[in-house]
Amino acid sequence: MITVKYFASLRSIAGKEEDQFNMGSETTLINLTHEISKTAPIIGEMILGKKVMVSVNLDVASLESIIRDGDEIALLPPFSGGI
Repeated sequence: MITVKYFASLRSIAGKEEDQFNMGSETTLINLTHEISKTAPIIGEMILGKKVMVSVNLDVASLESIIRDGDEIALLPPFSGGI
């Protein structure tokens, strides 16, 4: 199972804090994004449009990144701030 955690406004869009996907032993972020799009199409579009920061096991990932069974994916929306 791959665990996908939604942060900030993405939680509201998804309607939940996390999802789990059974993608076999290995897949790509693009394939996982297509699965996410089935229940949260807006989030899928944001990932493909690179409007969301994606990390795999705390490392920033690209759409071509390999994801393995047991990995944890974090989706973070764009944010800004300052002092």
